[in-house]
Amino acid sequence: MMVKKMMMTTMMVAGVFVALIGMASCGSKSNNDAAEQIVETTEVEQVQPMPQVHRAAFLPTENTPDFVDAAEASVNAVVHIKTTIVRKTTTYNDFFGAFLEHLYGIPGQTQNNTMVAYGSGVVLSPDGYIVTNNHVVEGADAVEVTFNNKVIREATIVGTDPTSDLALIKVEGGDLDYLVFGDSDKVKVGEWVLAVGNPFNLTSTVTAGIVSAKARDISILGEGSNVESFIQTDAAVNRGNSGGALVNTRGELIGINAAIASHTGSYEGYSFAIPSNIVRKVVDDLLMYGETQRAYIGVNPKEMNAQLAEKAGMKDIKGVYVAGVTPNGAAEKAGIKQGDVLTRINGNEVNTVTQLLESVRQYRPGDEVMIQVVRNGHSENYKVRLLNETGSTDMVKRGESFYNGTFGLVLQPISQQDMKALGINGGLRIVEIRQGAFQGAGVEGFIITSVAGKAVSSKTDLENALAGNRSRKTYIEGLYPNGMRMTFEYYN
Repeated sequence: MMVKKMMMTTMMVAGVFVALIGMASCGSKSNNDAAEQIVETTEVEQVQPMPQVHRAAFLPTENTPDFVDAAEASVNAVVHIKTTIVRKTTTYNDFFGAFLEHLYGIPGQTQNNTMVAYGSGVVLSPDGYIVTNNHVVEGADAVEVTFNNKVIREATIVGTDPTSDLALIKVEGGDLDYLVFGDSDKVKVGEWVLAVGNPFNLTSTVTAGIVSAKARDISILGEGSNVESFIQTDAAVNRGNSGGALVNTRGELIGINAAIASHTGSYEGYSFAIPSNIVRKVVDDLLMYGETQRAYIGVNPKEMNAQLAEKAGMKDIKGVYVAGVTPNGAAEKAGIKQGDVLTRINGNEVNTVTQLLESVRQYRPGDEVMIQVVRNGHSENYKVRLLNETGSTDMVKRGESFYNGTFGLVLQPISQQDMKALGINGGLRIVEIRQGAFQGAGVEGFIITSVAGKAVSSKTDLENALAGNRSRKTYIEGLYPNGMRMTFEYYN
């Protein structure tokens, strides 16, 4: 079974067919049949009594869920997102057309391939903050948001978190309809939910289903993902629903629709949403720090089985086995040991590795959590202060951008997350092109890793590299976010 993300693009045309099936009975009579037929009988005719018809009552009972209020609260807060992505060809002249024209007067012949993609988003505040999937806006050159009342506004990307497939965008406005967060930890399997979005560009579509499973890992985000823990539902979700809302019958946001599992690429009964508690934490991180904050317990978790339960002195197979602890990590500092079984975090049960990771993902470095463990058949509680990846409680902030007059560029140090994803040790991202040779060269978003043979990761690094270069020719090396590496020459 293949798992597909649900972003809908104009490169794939989906046809929706509605078949109207009717039944008709017809008969014909000949002229001979017009005459009344007389049947002579010699026996007493047996008359069959008319069958009794029992009418079914279709009036809703008191326990029937009512989706009307939840739907009305949701449709105006879920928006249609259109992204435009301009992809340049990778040939030298195409890439450096405007650059060469500026330096040498050589006309550039740049051919653009424009791709348009569609998805959904959820308004989180009256002043225009909108959450969606990262794969909806990733690499976008322009983002356009259409509201349910057909108002169209341009949006800017505030921040993204590819490891959770979430992004935060912003439109100008006030007094917008928005959704409030529900507690995804309290969502129950079998609970009624609504999926709201724009499948196949059918705007403001609402479908209903139940929660089929929780803490589902479908291995769609790749090895760079910090955690995959989806809410699985059978509410109909298709291409274009990406970034839309999963709400409960009270109209609270309990998830962001992200993926479907399908053999055909269309809905087959399995859809997946990112839990709202993770969404809320990522959105807050992007607003406050510009980067998502990762917290770690510092254990090597393992799924429980009968042998491990017996080894831990437990009658029931539950919890998560601690196969090892990180030296000087949060768990070891709190007293948790190899061979312990983690059963609860802040009162919430954890019975799978995915549940454990989902619970931890909701916290930041420095937060304290109460962890219940079973050791030698006895239950114990430990207060654990979570740490970041480097073993401290420091928050990681996005580097401040700065302007370099030599290149005419506004640059920004890339994040630890980007370094890890791209396999590099540092770099400066081009966030704005103001003047000079780079105008029109299509290098916005390009990450400069070295200048004149020297690695650059800060304003000071770049200034020192330029100051130490005594040649008029400067080699600039780097790569695009998609991993394509480029090296070119700059003449000053």
